[in-house]
Amino acid sequence: MSDNDSKLPLPDLERNGDMLPPVDPNTLAPDAGTDGSGHSAADLEAVFDVPVKVSAVLGRARMDVSELLKLGPGAVLELDRKVGEAIDIYVNDRLVARGEVVLVEEKLGVTMTEIIKGERN
Repeated sequence: MSDNDSKLPLPDLERNGDMLPPVDPNTLAPDAGTDGSGHSAADLEAVFDVPVKVSAVLGRARMDVSELLKLGPGAVLELDRKVGEAIDIYVNDRLVARGEVVLVEEKLGVTMTEIIKGERN
């Protein structure tokens, strides 16, 4: 499987600069699935209340404990990513997407730009 086969593009989530509201699965048509299977988000209703841990990783750095202890307020930590480079989005410690950092009403957020379709065990 090539890298292009494992990445699915996401639709544009903005309309006139406004963020779209979350989708209510109860309002989806029974055949709303996009994979041709006829499944919809409502089919997943049993797992809607299952908590998951979502992490957006801006970058990583490696250092000795002695260097870490020297850090103080205002210290700058160089990460392994460049400005504008995609960040990794993990769900339960599994890479699921890449995205960009956005500002939404004075809060930081993440816009997913690419879904990572991984191998299943």
